[in-house]
Amino acid sequence: MSEYILEMVHITKEFPGVKALDDVTFKVKKGEIHALVGENGAGKSTLMKILSGVYPYGTYSGDIFIEGKKQHFRNIKDSEHAGVAIIYQELTLVKGMTVGENIFLGREPVVNGIINWNKVYADSKKLFEKLNIEIDVYEKVENLGIGQQQMVEIAKAISKNSKILILDEPTAALTESETRQLFRILKDLKNHGVTCIYISHRLEEIFEIADTVTVLRDGKTISTDPISNLTEDEIIKRMVGRELTQRYPKVPHKAKRTIMEVRNFSVYDKDNPEKKIIDNVSFEIKEGEILGISGLMGAGRTELFMSIFGAYPGRKEGEIWLEGKKISINNPREAIEHGICYLSEDRKRYGLVLMMDIKDNILLPNYQKFASAGIINIPKSLSTALDYVGKLRIKIASPFQQVMNLSGGNQQKVIIAKWLLANPKILILDEPTRGIDVGAKYEIYNLMNQFVDQGVGIVMISSELPEILGMSDRILVMQKGKIAGQLMADEATQEKIMTLATGGR
Repeated sequence: MSEYILEMVHITKEFPGVKALDDVTFKVKKGEIHALVGENGAGKSTLMKILSGVYPYGTYSGDIFIEGKKQHFRNIKDSEHAGVAIIYQELTLVKGMTVGENIFLGREPVVNGIINWNKVYADSKKLFEKLNIEIDVYEKVENLGIGQQQMVEIAKAISKNSKILILDEPTAALTESETRQLFRILKDLKNHGVTCIYISHRLEEIFEIADTVTVLRDGKTISTDPISNLTEDEIIKRMVGRELTQRYPKVPHKAKRTIMEVRNFSVYDKDNPEKKIIDNVSFEIKEGEILGISGLMGAGRTELFMSIFGAYPGRKEGEIWLEGKKISINNPREAIEHGICYLSEDRKRYGLVLMMDIKDNILLPNYQKFASAGIINIPKSLSTALDYVGKLRIKIASPFQQVMNLSGGNQQKVIIAKWLLANPKILILDEPTRGIDVGAKYEIYNLMNQFVDQGVGIVMISSELPEILGMSDRILVMQKGKIAGQLMADEATQEKIMTLATGGR
Protein backbone atom coordinates (compact mmCIF):
# COMPACT_ATOMS: atom_id res chain seq x y z
CA MET A 1 0.00 0.00 0.00
CA SER A 2 1.22 3.52 -0.83
CA GLU A 3 2.46 5.72 2.00
CA TYR A 4 0.39 8.55 0.50
CA ILE A 5 -3.25 9.11 1.44
CA LEU A 6 -3.58 11.59 -1.44
CA GLU A 7 -1.93 11.63 -4.86
CA MET A 8 -2.80 14.24 -7.48
CA VAL A 9 -0.79 13.29 -10.58
CA HIS A 10 -0.11 15.35 -13.73
CA ILE A 11 -3.00 17.75 -13.06
CA THR A 12 -3.53 20.36 -15.79
CA LYS A 13 -6.39 22.89 -15.71
CA GLU A 14 -7.03 25.61 -18.27
CA PHE A 15 -9.35 28.59 -18.33
CA PRO A 16 -9.88 30.78 -21.44
CA GLY A 17 -6.49 32.31 -22.15
CA VAL A 18 -4.89 30.99 -18.94
CA LYS A 19 -3.25 27.69 -17.93
CA ALA A 20 -3.92 27.73 -14.20
CA LEU A 21 -2.25 24.36 -13.50
CA ASP A 22 0.47 22.86 -15.66
CA ASP A 23 1.25 19.18 -15.01
CA VAL A 24 1.08 19.54 -11.20
CA THR A 25 1.85 16.53 -9.01
CA PHE A 26 0.95 16.82 -5.32
CA LYS A 27 1.33 13.95 -2.85
CA VAL A 28 0.39 13.96 0.85
CA LYS A 29 1.26 11.33 3.47
CA LYS A 30 -1.37 10.04 5.87
CA GLY A 31 -1.56 11.83 9.22
CA GLU A 32 0.72 14.74 8.33
CA ILE A 33 0.13 18.49 8.22
CA HIS A 34 1.18 19.40 4.69
CA ALA A 35 1.59 23.08 3.83
CA LEU A 36 0.75 24.25 0.30
CA VAL A 37 2.37 27.62 -0.45
CA GLY A 38 2.87 29.92 -3.40
CA GLU A 39 2.17 33.42 -4.60
CA ASN A 40 -1.38 34.55 -5.33
CA GLY A 41 -2.22 33.06 -8.71
CA ALA A 42 0.24 30.16 -8.32
CA GLY A 43 -2.62 27.65 -8.57
CA LYS A 44 -3.21 26.63 -4.92
CA SER A 45 -6.94 27.40 -4.89
CA THR A 46 -7.50 25.84 -8.31
CA LEU A 47 -5.78 22.63 -7.20
CA MET A 48 -7.88 22.45 -4.03
CA LYS A 49 -11.11 23.15 -5.97
CA ILE A 50 -10.30 20.14 -8.14
CA LEU A 51 -9.68 18.03 -5.03
CA SER A 52 -12.91 19.21 -3.38
CA GLY A 53 -15.06 18.60 -6.48
CA VAL A 54 -15.77 22.25 -7.33
CA TYR A 55 -14.15 21.62 -10.73
CA PRO A 56 -15.54 18.19 -11.70
CA TYR A 57 -13.79 15.32 -13.40
CA GLY A 58 -13.50 16.03 -17.12
CA THR A 59 -12.80 19.76 -16.72
CA TYR A 60 -9.10 19.00 -16.07
CA SER A 61 -6.59 16.36 -17.09
CA GLY A 62 -4.68 14.13 -14.69
CA ASP A 63 -5.62 11.70 -11.94
CA ILE A 64 -6.59 11.83 -8.26
CA PHE A 65 -5.98 8.87 -5.94
CA ILE A 66 -7.19 8.66 -2.33
CA GLU A 67 -5.77 5.70 -0.41
CA GLY A 68 -4.72 4.25 -3.75
CA LYS A 69 -8.18 4.39 -5.32
CA LYS A 70 -8.69 6.53 -8.44
CA GLN A 71 -11.36 9.22 -7.96
CA HIS A 72 -13.74 10.81 -10.50
CA PHE A 73 -15.44 13.57 -8.50
CA ARG A 74 -18.51 14.93 -10.27
CA ASN A 75 -19.36 17.39 -7.49
CA ILE A 76 -18.57 18.43 -3.91
CA LYS A 77 -20.67 15.60 -2.46
CA ASP A 78 -18.52 13.00 -4.24
CA SER A 79 -15.40 14.55 -2.71
CA GLU A 80 -16.96 14.58 0.76
CA HIS A 81 -17.96 10.92 0.44
CA ALA A 82 -14.31 10.13 -0.33
CA GLY A 83 -13.30 11.83 2.94
CA VAL A 84 -12.28 15.32 1.78
CA ALA A 85 -13.46 18.48 3.59
CA ILE A 86 -12.43 22.05 2.90
CA ILE A 87 -12.72 25.08 5.19
CA TYR A 88 -12.58 28.26 3.15
CA GLN A 89 -11.25 31.62 4.28
CA GLU A 90 -14.81 32.97 3.94
CA LEU A 91 -16.72 30.66 6.28
CA THR A 92 -19.86 28.97 4.92
CA LEU A 93 -22.02 28.69 8.04
CA VAL A 94 -25.67 29.78 8.18
CA LYS A 95 -25.47 32.63 10.70
CA GLY A 96 -29.13 32.55 11.78
CA MET A 97 -29.04 28.87 12.73
CA THR A 98 -27.65 27.25 15.87
CA VAL A 99 -24.26 25.57 16.14
CA GLY A 100 -25.84 22.09 16.21
CA GLU A 101 -28.09 22.86 13.23
CA ASN A 102 -25.06 23.99 11.22
CA ILE A 103 -22.98 20.92 12.01
CA PHE A 104 -25.61 18.49 10.74
CA LEU A 105 -27.21 20.73 8.08
CA GLY A 106 -28.43 18.50 5.24
CA ARG A 107 -27.48 15.35 7.20
CA GLU A 108 -29.94 15.55 10.09
CA PRO A 109 -30.75 12.17 11.76
CA VAL A 110 -34.35 11.27 10.98
CA VAL A 111 -36.71 8.88 12.81
CA ASN A 112 -40.05 8.10 11.12
CA GLY A 113 -39.64 11.15 8.89
CA ILE A 114 -39.00 13.50 11.82
CA ILE A 115 -35.64 15.11 12.63
CA ASN A 116 -34.23 13.83 15.93
CA TRP A 117 -33.06 17.14 17.38
CA ASN A 118 -31.98 15.54 20.65
CA LYS A 119 -29.48 13.43 18.72
CA VAL A 120 -28.32 16.48 16.68
CA TYR A 121 -27.38 18.37 19.83
CA ALA A 122 -26.09 15.35 21.75
CA ASP A 123 -23.78 14.36 18.88
CA SER A 124 -22.65 17.99 18.50
CA LYS A 125 -21.70 18.08 22.19
CA LYS A 126 -19.71 14.86 21.81
CA LEU A 127 -17.82 16.34 18.87
CA PHE A 128 -16.79 19.42 20.85
CA GLU A 129 -15.79 17.28 23.83
CA LYS A 130 -13.62 15.20 21.50
CA LEU A 131 -11.99 18.37 20.17
CA ASN A 132 -11.74 19.86 23.69
CA ILE A 133 -13.67 22.97 22.59
CA GLU A 134 -16.13 24.86 24.79
CA ILE A 135 -18.97 26.11 22.56
CA ASP A 136 -22.71 26.09 23.37
CA VAL A 137 -24.31 23.92 20.67
CA TYR A 138 -27.63 25.77 21.14
CA GLU A 139 -26.07 29.20 20.45
CA LYS A 140 -26.75 30.90 17.14
CA VAL A 141 -23.64 31.11 14.97
CA GLU A 142 -24.13 34.87 14.45
CA ASN A 143 -23.39 35.36 18.17
CA LEU A 144 -19.99 33.64 17.96
CA GLY A 145 -16.63 35.25 17.20
CA ILE A 146 -14.75 34.36 14.02
CA GLY A 147 -12.45 32.00 15.90
CA GLN A 148 -15.37 30.05 17.38
CA GLN A 149 -17.11 29.94 14.00
CA GLN A 150 -14.00 28.35 12.54
CA MET A 151 -14.07 25.72 15.28
CA VAL A 152 -17.68 24.96 14.28
CA GLU A 153 -16.52 24.49 10.67
CA ILE A 154 -13.83 22.05 11.83
CA ALA A 155 -16.36 20.13 13.97
CA LYS A 156 -18.70 19.98 10.97
CA ALA A 157 -15.90 18.53 8.82
CA ILE A 158 -14.96 15.95 11.47
CA SER A 159 -18.63 14.92 11.83
CA LYS A 160 -18.46 13.78 8.18
CA ASN A 161 -15.59 11.42 9.07
CA SER A 162 -13.21 13.43 6.89
CA LYS A 163 -9.82 11.88 6.29
CA ILE A 164 -8.35 14.93 4.59
CA LEU A 165 -9.02 18.41 5.98
CA ILE A 166 -8.09 21.42 3.82
CA LEU A 167 -7.69 24.79 5.57
CA ASP A 168 -7.40 27.90 3.39
CA GLU A 169 -5.78 30.87 5.20
CA PRO A 170 -7.35 29.72 8.49
CA THR A 171 -5.76 32.35 10.75
CA ALA A 172 -6.40 35.44 8.58
CA ALA A 173 -9.02 36.84 10.97
CA LEU A 174 -8.00 35.11 14.21
CA THR A 175 -6.46 36.57 17.34
CA GLU A 176 -3.21 35.13 18.66
CA SER A 177 -5.02 33.08 21.33
CA GLU A 178 -7.49 31.74 18.74
CA THR A 179 -4.57 30.78 16.49
CA ARG A 180 -2.97 28.89 19.41
CA GLN A 181 -6.23 26.99 19.94
CA LEU A 182 -6.48 26.17 16.22
CA PHE A 183 -2.94 24.79 16.19
CA ARG A 184 -3.68 22.64 19.24
CA ILE A 185 -6.75 21.19 17.52
CA LEU A 186 -4.86 20.47 14.29
CA LYS A 187 -2.13 18.68 16.22
CA ASP A 188 -4.77 16.62 18.07
CA LEU A 189 -6.42 15.72 14.76
CA LYS A 190 -3.04 14.70 13.37
CA ASN A 191 -2.52 12.41 16.37
CA HIS A 192 -5.89 10.80 15.55
CA GLY A 193 -4.85 10.12 11.96
CA VAL A 194 -6.53 13.07 10.20
CA THR A 195 -4.44 14.53 7.36
CA CYS A 196 -4.38 18.34 7.01
CA ILE A 197 -3.52 20.44 3.98
CA TYR A 198 -2.65 23.90 5.30
CA ILE A 199 -2.64 26.91 2.95
CA SER A 200 -1.17 30.12 4.34
CA HIS A 201 0.96 33.12 3.37
CA ARG A 202 2.21 33.40 6.96
CA LEU A 203 5.47 31.51 6.76
CA GLU A 204 6.12 31.69 10.51
CA GLU A 205 2.97 29.57 10.95
CA ILE A 206 4.16 27.07 8.36
CA PHE A 207 7.32 26.45 10.38
CA GLU A 208 5.30 26.02 13.57
CA ILE A 209 2.59 23.66 12.31
CA ALA A 210 3.69 21.86 9.10
CA ASP A 211 5.58 18.61 8.58
CA THR A 212 6.01 18.97 4.82
CA VAL A 213 5.85 21.88 2.37
CA THR A 214 4.93 21.89 -1.31
CA VAL A 215 5.67 25.06 -3.30
CA LEU A 216 3.70 26.01 -6.43
CA ARG A 217 4.76 28.76 -8.83
CA ASP A 218 3.00 29.83 -12.03
CA GLY A 219 0.83 26.72 -11.99
CA LYS A 220 3.74 24.29 -11.66
CA THR A 221 5.07 22.12 -8.83
CA ILE A 222 8.42 23.56 -7.76
CA SER A 223 9.29 21.32 -4.80
CA THR A 224 8.10 19.15 -1.92
CA ASP A 225 10.34 18.88 1.17
CA PRO A 226 10.21 18.18 4.89
CA ILE A 227 9.98 21.46 6.78
CA SER A 228 13.18 20.51 8.63
CA ASN A 229 15.13 20.84 5.37
CA LEU A 230 13.92 24.39 4.63
CA THR A 231 14.43 27.99 5.73
CA GLU A 232 12.00 30.87 5.33
CA ASP A 233 14.29 32.52 2.78
CA GLU A 234 14.49 29.30 0.75
CA ILE A 235 10.68 29.00 0.61
CA ILE A 236 10.36 32.62 -0.48
CA LYS A 237 12.98 32.11 -3.19
CA ARG A 238 11.08 29.12 -4.55
CA MET A 239 7.76 30.96 -4.39
CA VAL A 240 8.85 34.08 -6.27
CA GLY A 241 11.59 32.55 -8.41
CA ARG A 242 14.27 34.93 -7.19
CA GLU A 243 16.07 36.10 -4.06
CA LEU A 244 13.95 38.56 -2.06
CA THR A 245 16.62 40.06 0.14
CA GLN A 246 14.51 42.87 1.57
CA ARG A 247 11.00 42.11 2.81
CA TYR A 248 10.14 45.74 3.54
CA PRO A 249 11.45 48.27 0.98
CA LYS A 250 11.44 51.14 3.42
CA VAL A 251 12.77 54.47 2.15
CA PRO A 252 13.26 57.65 4.17
CA HIS A 253 10.23 59.94 3.88
CA LYS A 254 10.16 63.59 4.88
CA ALA A 255 6.84 64.44 6.48
CA LYS A 256 5.68 67.88 5.39
CA ARG A 257 2.63 69.91 6.31
CA THR A 258 -0.29 68.51 8.29
CA ILE A 259 -3.07 67.52 5.90
CA MET A 260 -5.65 66.30 8.37
CA GLU A 261 -6.38 66.78 12.05
CA VAL A 262 -8.84 64.69 14.03
CA ARG A 263 -9.87 66.40 17.26
CA ASN A 264 -11.67 64.93 20.29
CA PHE A 265 -13.23 62.21 18.16
CA SER A 266 -15.59 59.68 19.74
CA VAL A 267 -17.63 56.88 18.16
CA TYR A 268 -20.57 54.99 19.66
CA ASP A 269 -21.37 51.32 19.12
CA LYS A 270 -23.80 50.77 16.25
CA ASP A 271 -25.80 48.25 18.32
CA ASN A 272 -25.56 50.04 21.67
CA PRO A 273 -25.86 53.84 21.19
CA GLU A 274 -24.80 54.53 24.78
CA LYS A 275 -21.50 52.62 24.53
CA LYS A 276 -18.37 54.46 23.37
CA ILE A 277 -16.01 52.34 21.28
CA ILE A 278 -13.72 55.27 20.39
CA ASP A 279 -13.12 57.68 23.26
CA ASN A 280 -11.94 61.26 22.67
CA VAL A 281 -9.18 60.51 20.16
CA SER A 282 -7.01 63.25 18.64
CA PHE A 283 -4.20 62.90 16.06
CA GLU A 284 -2.85 64.33 12.81
CA ILE A 285 -1.84 62.98 9.41
CA LYS A 286 0.99 64.59 7.50
CA GLU A 287 1.69 64.88 3.81
CA GLY A 288 4.41 62.49 2.65
CA GLU A 289 4.38 59.99 5.54
CA ILE A 290 3.15 56.50 6.33
CA LEU A 291 1.29 56.62 9.64
CA GLY A 292 1.09 53.11 11.11
CA ILE A 293 -1.88 52.22 13.31
CA SER A 294 -1.25 49.28 15.63
CA GLY A 295 -3.15 47.62 18.45
CA LEU A 296 -4.79 44.35 19.41
CA MET A 297 -7.96 43.11 17.74
CA GLY A 298 -10.89 44.99 19.25
CA ALA A 299 -8.84 48.12 20.00
CA GLY A 300 -11.08 50.17 17.67
CA ARG A 301 -8.69 50.77 14.76
CA THR A 302 -11.11 49.88 11.96
CA GLU A 303 -14.12 51.53 13.63
CA LEU A 304 -12.18 54.80 14.03
CA PHE A 305 -11.18 55.10 10.40
CA MET A 306 -14.46 53.77 9.00
CA SER A 307 -16.17 56.53 10.98
CA ILE A 308 -13.80 59.17 9.62
CA PHE A 309 -14.58 57.84 6.12
CA GLY A 310 -18.33 58.03 6.84
CA ALA A 311 -18.86 54.27 6.54
CA TYR A 312 -19.47 53.23 10.16
CA PRO A 313 -23.17 53.36 11.16
CA GLY A 314 -22.59 54.32 14.80
CA ARG A 315 -23.00 57.90 16.06
CA LYS A 316 -19.86 60.03 16.19
CA GLU A 317 -18.70 63.24 17.86
CA GLY A 318 -15.67 65.46 17.36
CA GLU A 319 -14.04 67.43 14.57
CA ILE A 320 -12.19 66.65 11.35
CA TRP A 321 -10.00 69.38 9.84
CA LEU A 322 -8.65 69.03 6.30
CA GLU A 323 -5.97 71.45 5.08
CA GLY A 324 -6.93 73.93 7.77
CA LYS A 325 -10.70 73.79 7.19
CA LYS A 326 -13.27 72.03 9.34
CA ILE A 327 -15.22 69.50 7.28
CA SER A 328 -18.24 67.29 7.78
CA ILE A 329 -18.32 63.72 6.43
CA ASN A 330 -21.60 61.85 6.60
CA ASN A 331 -20.98 59.13 4.01
CA PRO A 332 -18.18 57.70 1.84
CA ARG A 333 -19.15 59.81 -1.17
CA GLU A 334 -18.45 63.01 0.82
CA ALA A 335 -15.14 61.55 2.03
CA ILE A 336 -14.08 60.76 -1.56
CA GLU A 337 -15.03 64.29 -2.65
CA HIS A 338 -12.69 65.61 0.06
CA GLY A 339 -9.88 63.37 -1.20
CA ILE A 340 -10.09 60.72 1.54
CA CYS A 341 -10.08 57.11 0.31
CA TYR A 342 -10.37 53.89 2.30
CA LEU A 343 -9.22 50.38 1.40
CA SER A 344 -11.21 47.99 3.60
CA GLU A 345 -9.73 44.99 5.41
CA ASP A 346 -12.58 42.95 3.85
CA ARG A 347 -11.89 43.60 0.18
CA LYS A 348 -14.45 41.13 -1.15
CA ARG A 349 -17.30 42.57 0.91
CA TYR A 350 -16.54 46.29 0.91
CA GLY A 351 -13.84 46.92 -1.70
CA LEU A 352 -15.03 45.16 -4.84
CA VAL A 353 -18.14 44.30 -6.81
CA LEU A 354 -17.11 40.72 -7.51
CA MET A 355 -19.52 40.06 -10.38
CA MET A 356 -18.42 43.20 -12.25
CA ASP A 357 -15.40 43.34 -14.51
CA ILE A 358 -12.00 44.81 -13.72
CA LYS A 359 -12.59 47.96 -15.76
CA ASP A 360 -15.83 48.86 -13.94
CA ASN A 361 -14.35 48.16 -10.51
CA ILE A 362 -11.55 50.63 -11.21
CA LEU A 363 -13.89 53.24 -12.69
CA LEU A 364 -16.90 52.85 -10.38
CA PRO A 365 -16.29 55.84 -8.07
CA ASN A 366 -14.64 57.82 -10.88
CA TYR A 367 -17.08 57.73 -13.79
CA GLN A 368 -17.98 61.39 -13.32
CA LYS A 369 -14.45 62.23 -14.49
CA PHE A 370 -15.33 60.79 -17.91
CA ALA A 371 -18.89 62.13 -18.25
CA SER A 372 -20.07 65.10 -20.26
CA ALA A 373 -23.75 66.07 -20.38
CA GLY A 374 -24.51 62.75 -18.69
CA ILE A 375 -22.74 60.68 -21.35
CA ILE A 376 -19.65 58.65 -20.45
CA ASN A 377 -16.69 58.71 -22.79
CA ILE A 378 -16.24 54.92 -23.00
CA PRO A 379 -12.96 54.87 -25.01
CA LYS A 380 -11.29 57.36 -22.67
CA SER A 381 -12.48 55.59 -19.50
CA LEU A 382 -11.32 52.20 -20.84
CA SER A 383 -7.95 53.63 -21.85
CA THR A 384 -7.51 55.12 -18.36
CA ALA A 385 -8.41 51.83 -16.64
CA LEU A 386 -5.89 49.98 -18.80
CA ASP A 387 -3.27 52.61 -17.99
CA TYR A 388 -3.69 51.91 -14.25
CA VAL A 389 -3.64 48.14 -14.87
CA GLY A 390 -0.25 48.67 -16.51
CA LYS A 391 1.09 51.03 -13.83
CA LEU A 392 0.21 48.63 -11.02
CA ARG A 393 1.23 45.52 -13.02
CA ILE A 394 -2.14 43.86 -12.44
CA LYS A 395 -2.12 40.42 -14.05
CA ILE A 396 -5.32 40.07 -16.11
CA ALA A 397 -6.51 38.23 -19.20
CA SER A 398 -8.78 41.14 -20.20
CA PRO A 399 -10.18 44.35 -18.63
CA PHE A 400 -13.60 42.72 -19.09
CA GLN A 401 -12.64 39.74 -16.89
CA GLN A 402 -14.73 39.40 -13.71
CA VAL A 403 -12.73 40.65 -10.74
CA MET A 404 -13.81 37.60 -8.70
CA ASN A 405 -11.54 35.47 -10.89
CA LEU A 406 -8.37 37.36 -9.98
CA SER A 407 -5.92 36.30 -7.28
CA GLY A 408 -6.06 38.08 -3.92
CA GLY A 409 -3.02 40.22 -4.66
CA ASN A 410 -4.40 41.36 -8.00
CA GLN A 411 -7.81 42.09 -6.45
CA GLN A 412 -6.04 44.30 -3.93
CA LYS A 413 -4.25 46.14 -6.74
CA VAL A 414 -7.60 46.77 -8.50
CA ILE A 415 -8.86 48.53 -5.35
CA ILE A 416 -5.66 50.58 -5.13
CA ALA A 417 -6.04 51.52 -8.81
CA LYS A 418 -9.62 52.65 -8.10
CA TRP A 419 -8.49 54.96 -5.31
CA LEU A 420 -5.45 56.25 -7.17
CA LEU A 421 -7.70 57.38 -9.97
CA ALA A 422 -9.65 59.36 -7.36
CA ASN A 423 -6.48 61.45 -6.66
CA PRO A 424 -6.50 61.00 -2.85
CA LYS A 425 -4.97 63.36 -0.34
CA ILE A 426 -5.37 60.73 2.38
CA LEU A 427 -5.24 57.00 1.59
CA ILE A 428 -6.34 54.72 4.45
CA LEU A 429 -5.13 51.13 4.01
CA ASP A 430 -6.76 48.70 6.44
CA GLU A 431 -4.77 45.43 6.54
CA PRO A 432 -3.46 46.10 3.01
CA THR A 433 -1.57 42.81 2.67
CA ARG A 434 -3.91 40.39 4.45
CA GLY A 435 -4.10 37.12 2.53
CA ILE A 436 -1.44 38.21 0.04
CA ASP A 437 1.81 36.44 -0.75
CA VAL A 438 5.27 37.87 -0.09
CA GLY A 439 5.89 38.86 -3.71
CA ALA A 440 2.62 40.80 -4.01
CA LYS A 441 3.24 42.36 -0.58
CA TYR A 442 6.57 43.70 -1.80
CA GLU A 443 4.90 45.27 -4.85
CA ILE A 444 2.23 46.93 -2.67
CA TYR A 445 4.89 48.31 -0.32
CA ASN A 446 6.69 49.83 -3.32
CA LEU A 447 3.40 51.39 -4.47
CA MET A 448 2.92 52.88 -1.00
CA ASN A 449 6.35 54.48 -1.23
CA GLN A 450 5.47 55.94 -4.63
CA PHE A 451 2.23 57.46 -3.29
CA VAL A 452 4.07 59.04 -0.37
CA ASP A 453 6.65 60.54 -2.75
CA GLN A 454 3.72 62.12 -4.62
CA GLY A 455 2.55 63.83 -1.41
CA VAL A 456 -0.20 61.44 -0.35
CA GLY A 457 -0.63 60.91 3.39
CA ILE A 458 -0.98 57.16 4.02
CA VAL A 459 -2.59 55.57 7.06
CA MET A 460 -1.70 51.88 7.35
CA ILE A 461 -3.71 49.80 9.82
CA SER A 462 -2.03 46.45 10.36
CA SER A 463 -2.08 43.54 12.81
CA GLU A 464 1.36 42.43 11.63
CA LEU A 465 4.01 44.05 13.80
CA PRO A 466 6.89 43.40 11.34
CA GLU A 467 4.86 45.25 8.69
CA ILE A 468 4.15 48.17 11.03
CA LEU A 469 7.82 48.42 11.97
CA GLY A 470 9.03 47.79 8.42
CA MET A 471 6.97 50.45 6.63
CA SER A 472 5.80 53.15 9.09
CA ASP A 473 7.40 56.55 9.62
CA ARG A 474 5.30 57.17 12.72
CA ILE A 475 3.19 54.74 14.75
CA LEU A 476 0.05 55.30 16.80
CA VAL A 477 -0.86 52.44 19.15
CA MET A 478 -4.52 52.00 20.12
CA GLN A 479 -5.84 50.30 23.22
CA LYS A 480 -9.52 49.97 24.16
CA GLY A 481 -10.69 52.79 21.91
CA LYS A 482 -7.97 55.26 22.89
CA ILE A 483 -4.55 56.19 21.58
CA ALA A 484 -2.18 54.64 24.11
CA GLY A 485 0.92 56.28 22.67
CA GLN A 486 2.96 57.40 19.69
CA LEU A 487 6.33 56.07 18.53
CA MET A 488 8.64 57.34 15.83
CA ALA A 489 10.03 54.68 13.51
CA ASP A 490 13.60 54.92 14.81
CA GLU A 491 12.53 54.26 18.42
CA ALA A 492 9.81 51.66 17.85
CA THR A 493 10.21 47.97 18.74
CA GLN A 494 7.75 45.09 18.96
CA GLU A 495 8.12 45.15 22.74
CA LYS A 496 7.28 48.86 22.99
CA ILE A 497 4.25 48.49 20.73
CA MET A 498 2.91 45.49 22.66
CA THR A 499 3.46 47.23 25.98
CA LEU A 500 1.28 50.14 24.82
CA ALA A 501 -1.28 47.84 23.15
CA THR A 502 -1.80 45.82 26.33
CA GLY A 503 -2.00 48.82 28.67
CA GLY A 504 1.45 48.31 30.20
CA ARG A 505 4.05 50.98 30.87
